[in-house]
Amino acid sequence: MKNFIFASLLATALFTVTFAVNLQAPLYNVYAVGSSVGVTAVTLAFAAYVAGLMPTLMLLGGLSDRIGRRIPIAIALLFGLIATFLLVIFPIWEMLVLARFMLGMGTGFATTAGTAYMTEILGEAKAKQAALLVTSATSLGFGGGALATGISLNLQGGTIAPASFIALFILASTLSVFVLFLPRVDVPKRVSLLRLPVFPPHTWPYGIGLALAWSATGMTIAVVPLQLEAQGFAAYTGVIIFLSIFIGFLCQPIARRMEGRVALLIGYALVPIGFLALVGGFWSQSILLILAGTCITSSASYGFTYLCGLSEFSLRASEDRARATAGLFVYAYMGFSLPVIASGVLADMFGSLLALSLFLVFLFIVSFLVIAIWRFQARYEEVKSVQPEDSRCIDE
Repeated sequence: MKNFIFASLLATALFTVTFAVNLQAPLYNVYAVGSSVGVTAVTLAFAAYVAGLMPTLMLLGGLSDRIGRRIPIAIALLFGLIATFLLVIFPIWEMLVLARFMLGMGTGFATTAGTAYMTEILGEAKAKQAALLVTSATSLGFGGGALATGISLNLQGGTIAPASFIALFILASTLSVFVLFLPRVDVPKRVSLLRLPVFPPHTWPYGIGLALAWSATGMTIAVVPLQLEAQGFAAYTGVIIFLSIFIGFLCQPIARRMEGRVALLIGYALVPIGFLALVGGFWSQSILLILAGTCITSSASYGFTYLCGLSEFSLRASEDRARATAGLFVYAYMGFSLPVIASGVLADMFGSLLALSLFLVFLFIVSFLVIAIWRFQARYEEVKSVQPEDSRCIDE
């Protein structure tokens, strides 16, 4: 019973950290107008999140092995609180960049420590259940923040301090204290504070799969809202960002029952198909098709691909789980940022709709190439594994 309470409190803390990440997304246009900047600047501010997160993953992914799991999670909660507070005081693009940078650092601390901590609380035998709890809590957080702000703005009208921000202030300040009273169940390691991420063998298809899936989510959060506003669908921004993550959460129990390879292949198929429907919705100005496409890509981004990727990286590096989680998120956030920045530049040059269409072509090409290389590698290793037996038969 105690373990259930501890796991629930940890899941709530992880939810709150990620809730802060997209909390300000429906207000991107307000910050851009306040500083008179274009689409490229908005996507750069969006990607500042990754600029804060990547060094944290690359250099401090194993920090919790040295100082324990609780302190990094408490720091992450405080970063989310401070970043959001700064946006209330200074609602401009420049502060959005700083806030996103801090939110990235917080996510890096929380996800690496949280994944390892959840497994330690529940026990090694429940490693897959622990991964499911982490993906569920973070998926709800990433999507819930934008939805909460969208609903708050619809109810309150135009404001730079919606009720969703106030809710975060209360949650983050309370949990940053409570999380320090969780039991220390990890065994401290006498290791360097600066530890590089681990990339377990044979996991690259899972990493690239998550990078592609999260690149689609990044586009949905950063570029799609601008096109929604251009076509008069701005009221749907919070809902679409929420669906881009929440539907994946609903698919996680299904993905959990599948073999990792099967779940990954489904993810590779769903991402380009879903984004095709989304782009088709913009060309035809059909909000229903846009919503459907968002749901399809979400089922892969935070459902099939996310869960199987986290499980594979975690299981294949049980002795270095925090650093392996950092390795997975290096893949994920490279996808989450670079295509979004490139699309922002293209959107300023040729318009958001053409940028989204070019990104769609990119998704189809890369998905096809990765699956082809993955299958070739599997066949090559299969042939190689039987060659020694064939050689012995010939010698005999």
